[in-house]
Amino acid sequence: MSIDALKSRLPEYAKDLKLNLGSVLNTSSLSPSQAWGTAVAAAFASRNAEVTKAIVADAKQHLDDATLTAAKAAGAIMGMNNIYYRFVHLAGNKEYSKMPARLRMNIIANPGAPKVDFELWSLAASAVNGCGMCIDAHEHEVIQKGASKENVQDVVRIASVIHAVASVLDAEDALAG
Repeated sequence: MSIDALKSRLPEYAKDLKLNLGSVLNTSSLSPSQAWGTAVAAAFASRNAEVTKAIVADAKQHLDDATLTAAKAAGAIMGMNNIYYRFVHLAGNKEYSKMPARLRMNIIANPGAPKVDFELWSLAASAVNGCGMCIDAHEHEVIQKGASKENVQDVVRIASVIHAVASVLDAEDALAG
């Protein structure tokens, strides 16, 4: 499975997604490893097996094993953190924000890839998962670590296209029965 195979599975009404999937990974503001790591983290967050397999298969051509593992780890840890911190942020009872999370997050301190890259990938997963508190935290971190607003926008563009592709394929599979 490859990204080209994903594009061929998209119906005509999703032509814009097909075109965007072909272009968003060729961004000028991100390095290839930042772009492909973003795609991997977004695919993990999007929770579609076909999309995840295709993205990871193509990402292996651009990422070494340690970087691929770090991108997967960003998707994994944000799967937990985005739920927890979205709850803390949205709960009417603000006492939860004063309580320690008591969740292990060791990967954040030592991700096995450049810290700014891991934060970009965490931002992508947080955007897919809709955690405003995490989006703010990761956007702040990447800007402090030297990333540009264009980098942030490109990460979110990649994440949005991958999530949309996953949603369309899930919907088409549901309709096909």
